[in-house]
Amino acid sequence: MSTTGTGTGAGEDTEPGIGAAEIAEPGAVTVVVPTFNESANVRELLHRLTESVPGRLPCEVVFVDDSTDTTPEVIRSAAQDCPFPVTVIHRESPDGGLGGAVVEGLRAAGSEWIVVMDADLQHPPDLVPELVAAGETAGADLVVASRYLRGGSREGLAGGYRIAVSRTATWLTKALFPRGLRGISDPMSGFFAIRRSAVTDAVAAGELRPLGYKILLELAVRLRPRAVAEVPFVFRERFAGESKSTPAEGLRFLRHLIGLRTAAPLARMIAFGLIGLTGFVPNLLALYLLTRGGMHYLPAEVAANQFGVAWNFLLIEVLLFRDRRGHRHWADRMGRFALLANADLLLRIPLIALLVAGAGMPVLPATALALLLTFVLRFAATEALVYLPRGPRGSHGSGRPGASRPGSADHA
Repeated sequence: MSTTGTGTGAGEDTEPGIGAAEIAEPGAVTVVVPTFNESANVRELLHRLTESVPGRLPCEVVFVDDSTDTTPEVIRSAAQDCPFPVTVIHRESPDGGLGGAVVEGLRAAGSEWIVVMDADLQHPPDLVPELVAAGETAGADLVVASRYLRGGSREGLAGGYRIAVSRTATWLTKALFPRGLRGISDPMSGFFAIRRSAVTDAVAAGELRPLGYKILLELAVRLRPRAVAEVPFVFRERFAGESKSTPAEGLRFLRHLIGLRTAAPLARMIAFGLIGLTGFVPNLLALYLLTRGGMHYLPAEVAANQFGVAWNFLLIEVLLFRDRRGHRHWADRMGRFALLANADLLLRIPLIALLVAGAGMPVLPATALALLLTFVLRFAATEALVYLPRGPRGSHGSGRPGASRPGSADHA
């Protein structure tokens, strides 16, 4: 990762950051802009920021760049005409996608307020001072630019498909996190302001683990800001280039939603049980095919159970324990998971017999209790023996979403 500073701050050999001892003067703002191949947009963005922000409050701009084109060079060239410091952080590895880039920008910010916005001019730069003013007036930690307040609109969304996707995603996130997103009408917004003090500890401790491009959801759910304000805005068309929103990004967003929703142990256990229920489908299908092929039903059941185990393992890997896969090789995880799943069958039958013969319980209640007990034991054993809890930040470099890599800083 390389860092280049230019603009009015050029020549200074310091790097403002989350851990810095001094903060910029009250009311100052750091504008964080994640970029991926936005060379056609960044010059105009800096021009409009120059026209609208420094005359109203002190500012700096931090670009966190994952580009494969000339975006960093265009930023450095355009920054020569800016009356404020401009920094370019180019990441060799785009860990965490756009959300990971924003976390890197939060770490580098040195102002009291941090505004996150896109580089494509769909987020109006002249609204940056309004976001900060709204936060100061309301005493809020988070200010969201919303398309759904009176005076706002999503007119820049091209086509009915993107509008439908945006509406569905908004409904889904608000349904999954009614308390965490209270007071936020547009949780899918990528344009917002947040107090530096509200994110300092979380960034330093590595608590933010974004996946994909919806970082506002990550901040709102994990940090639970004490107060939230909103400002209406009109979502514009892109100034140049094409949208980076793809079906792959949509899948990453869904995985992120599941990861956030299952962060608590109880929610994770419920999801583990629901995934287990889906395993009956491949199990029964395999049993049908094997018995139709002439296999005796008892060995067929043993073999069919392995199809259900493999199905459950795949879903758990992708949806539930995605951030805990770096501690063991996949074959080791698969073997341990299969062993626990099959041991569950061996444990359940003696347990049912014990409850019926020893405790005098009827068969059906005994079976239900045995299912519940073995399920809880299997969930606990899966967490402890297959997916070890994440260790202290920094002890396992691989598998840390958003982790920064060592790099050099040169100042233009």
